[in-house]
Amino acid sequence: MALTQADILRALELVKLPASGQSLAASGRIADILIDGGKVIFAIGIDATEAAAMEPVRKAAESAVSGLPGVSQVLVGLTADKASPSAGMQARQQAQRPAAGPGGPTPKAAGVPGVKQIIAVASDKGGVGKSTTTANLAVALATLGLKVGVLDADIYGPSVPKIFGITGKPRLVSGRTLAPMEAYGLKIMSIGFLIDEETPMIWRGPMVISAITQMLREVAWGELDVLVVDMPPGTGDAQLTMAQQTPLAGAVIVSTPQDLALLDARRGVAMFKKVEVPILGIVENMSYFICPECGTRSDIFAHGGARHEAERLGVPFLGEVPLAMPIRETSDSGRPIVASDPDSAHAKAYVAIARQVMASMAGGTVRAAPRIVIE
Repeated sequence: MALTQADILRALELVKLPASGQSLAASGRIADILIDGGKVIFAIGIDATEAAAMEPVRKAAESAVSGLPGVSQVLVGLTADKASPSAGMQARQQAQRPAAGPGGPTPKAAGVPGVKQIIAVASDKGGVGKSTTTANLAVALATLGLKVGVLDADIYGPSVPKIFGITGKPRLVSGRTLAPMEAYGLKIMSIGFLIDEETPMIWRGPMVISAITQMLREVAWGELDVLVVDMPPGTGDAQLTMAQQTPLAGAVIVSTPQDLALLDARRGVAMFKKVEVPILGIVENMSYFICPECGTRSDIFAHGGARHEAERLGVPFLGEVPLAMPIRETSDSGRPIVASDPDSAHAKAYVAIARQVMASMAGGTVRAAPRIVIE
C-alpha cells in the first residue's frame, strides 16, 4: 500500500511538544508534506526563538516517520516563517545602536566547512541560460586548477542533473549527511537527485529555505576552493537565504542583451548590492547568432546591452557568449561544452569568464552577513 500523508500524521501523533505536551500532528505546525516513493520531506513551523528547543522534536519526528513501512529516507526542516514580535523589536533596537568600531565584533555568516569561497550565479529572469552558464563556469574553474562544487538552488526547476548527465540518488554517509554526486571532476548536489523529475515542487518559502539550507550544510562537500550556486530566477527566498546564511564571495549576473532582460538584471544587481554581496560581473548570454550554413551574424536579442548596463552600474563586464547550437546540444545531452569540446570558441569564452571570476575572488574578502531590520 502506498504511503500517504495520513500515515505520516499518525506517526507524528507520538511526538509531543515539550512545553504543552500536545502532539506534533495536532499542533498545526506540520506543513508541505512531500512523499516521493520511499522519501518523505516536510517542515515543522517554529518561532525564531524556539530553534534550540525544537531540535529534539525535529529529531523525534524524523525517527517516528523513519519507522513507517516503506520509508527509506526522511528530511525534516525547522522553518521560522516570520520572526516573533520580540525578535523584531530586538532587530530594530540593534539597528538603532551605533555600529561596532574597528575592534568591535562583526556578525559573520556561517561558512560551510571545507569550502573556501561561495559564489552565486543569478538572474532575475528565467530563460536566459543561467544554469548552462553555471555548469560551464564551474567546469572552466576546474580546468584552471580549482576544486569546484555545484549547488543547484533552483528548487522549483532544477536543471543541473540534466546538464551534467547525472542519474541516480546520493547516498547517506552518516546521519543526515549526503555524499554529493560527481561529474567532470565536480561535486554536485541538487533537489533533482532527491525527487522524481516529474514531481512538482509545490512548496512555500519556508520549505524552500529549509531545503537549500540542508543541501548547503548537510552534504559532505569535502575540501573545495569554490562552490558555485545555481540560483533560481528572481529575488525571493532562495536569494535572501543564500545572502543571509552564507558568506558569499560574490554574484555573477546572467542576462541576454535585450531591454526586457536587462530590466530584470538591474533588479538582480540591486538586490545583491542591498544585502552587501559583491557583484563579480555581468555575462551577456545569447549575445549573437552565427548561421552555421551561411556564416551570417544575427543579433537576435540585440547586442551589447549587458556591457552597457555593466558600465552604467559600475560593475565588471565578464564577456559575451553566443546563441549557438553546440552549447544547446551539449547541455541537453549532459556534456557541458567546456568539458566536451574544450578547444571550441564557445568553451574558450567560458574559460575567459572563469579567469575574470577567479581574479575577482582572489582579490575579495570574506563578507559579513547583512543586518536585517524587521519593520
